[in-house]
Amino acid sequence: MRRPILVIGSGAREHQIAMMYQKSGYKVVVSPGNQGMTLDDIQIYPGTSLKDANSFLNAAKELNPELVDVAQDDALAAGTVDLLSKEFFVFGPTKEAAQIESGKIWSREKQVKYGISTPEFEAFERENSTSAIDYAFHLLRTNETVFFKADGLYAGKGVIPARNEKDIEFALHEINKMGDASKRFLVEAGMVGEEFSFYVMCDGKNYLTFKSAQDNKRVWNGDNGPNTGGMGTNSPALVTTGIEDIITKTIIEPLINGLSNDGIEYKGIIYFGGMKLTDGSVGVVEFNSRWGDPESQVVLPSIQNQYMELASHAIDGTLNEVQLRQDNLSRVCVVGASSGYPGDYAKGKEIFVDKQGFPKDAYFLSAGINVKDNRMFTNGGRVFNIIGVGEDVIKARQNAMQGMACVTIEGNGLHYRTDIAWRDVQRVQQQNYK
Repeated sequence: MRRPILVIGSGAREHQIAMMYQKSGYKVVVSPGNQGMTLDDIQIYPGTSLKDANSFLNAAKELNPELVDVAQDDALAAGTVDLLSKEFFVFGPTKEAAQIESGKIWSREKQVKYGISTPEFEAFERENSTSAIDYAFHLLRTNETVFFKADGLYAGKGVIPARNEKDIEFALHEINKMGDASKRFLVEAGMVGEEFSFYVMCDGKNYLTFKSAQDNKRVWNGDNGPNTGGMGTNSPALVTTGIEDIITKTIIEPLINGLSNDGIEYKGIIYFGGMKLTDGSVGVVEFNSRWGDPESQVVLPSIQNQYMELASHAIDGTLNEVQLRQDNLSRVCVVGASSGYPGDYAKGKEIFVDKQGFPKDAYFLSAGINVKDNRMFTNGGRVFNIIGVGEDVIKARQNAMQGMACVTIEGNGLHYRTDIAWRDVQRVQQQNYK
C-alpha cells in the first residue's frame, strides 16, 4: 500500500498541489491545512506551525509519508526542508536557497553578482531612516516610483510604493510596523512595464519551464485599492509571448548557475516575478522560492505529467530525463474574499454553494474555510477560489464568473473582483494575440 504525500501549507495553493498528487493516485495530507480541503477527500493535520520546522518533523514521523512537499514560504524560510530531508524524501529548496525570497537584500546582491539586470537599489537599517529618505528622493529625480521592501517575509505585503514626499513618509511608517521582517529593508527604483509570473522547476542544474501567469493584487476592480495576497490570476499570460527565451537565458539560467557556483544547489520551484519593460527588455521584480498563490491554481492543472514524477526527478537531479507535457487551455482564478479584506473582516459566516447551477468547466478550492456538520464557514480573508477553464481567456473567465455566481456568504459577506484577466481579455478581443 502506498504511503501518503505530506504537503506543508494551508491555503488554496496547497489544495491545488494536493489535487495534483491525488491525480498520481496518492492519498494526501496537508498540514496545517484548512477544513474545506476535507470535502475533496484531502486529510488535514492541524496543530503545526508554519514557522516551526520541528512541528512538521513530528507530523512526518507520525505519517511516514512517501514524499514531503514544502509548499509555503514561511516553512521554507524556517529550514523545514533541511530538517526533514535528514529522514524523508523532501521537495523544496533549503533554507539557504530559499533566501531568493526570504532575504530580499541577499537576493538583490546575488542578482548583481550573477549579472542579472536589476533596478537601482540600496539596503538600509531601520535605524538609518534619514539616509533611506534621502536615497528615495534621489531615485525620484529620475523614476516615477520608488519601492520600500522589507528584507524578510511579511505575508506578501512587505512592499510599499512611493511617488512623492507624503508617500515616502507613509512607506517608512509602514516599514517600521513590520517587526523583524523590516529590521533591514530595500529602497529601489520602480520599473515601468507590465508584470507577470514565470515558473520553473529546478533540480540544481536542469530545469523545466511552465506556463506563465498574471496576478491581480489590488483589492478592487481596475487594479485599485490596497494590495492583497492576490485577488485572481490567469494563465497563460500573453504578455510573455515571444520573450520566453530572454527570460530563461538572461535570468533563470544565470540564477541557477550562479547559485550552483556558490555551492547552493537549488531544488524546487523558482517563481520569477518579472516585468516586460516599455523598451521590450525584461526586469526582475522579485524571486520567490515556491508556487504563487493564486497563480499555482491556474498553472499546475495544465501539467499532463504525473506531478509525483516531476517532484521525484527534481529531488534526484534528473529533470533532464523528463518530457514536460502541458495542455493548450486557458484558466482564470477568481478569489472569493471576506468583505473587508485586506482590512478587518468577520469570521464564522456560512458559505452557500449552488451545486446544481455550478458550471462543469469550473471548480472550487478552499483557502480559509471551517467545516461543521458538512456546512462551510469563513475562516480567513481569502476564503475560496473559483477556477474557470476554457479554450481562451474569455471563455475561462466566463466559466469562473458563472461559478462565482453560485456562491454566497452569509450577510452579504462575499467580495470578489469581476475584471480578473482584463489585460488578456482585451488582447484577445482586439485580436492582437493568438
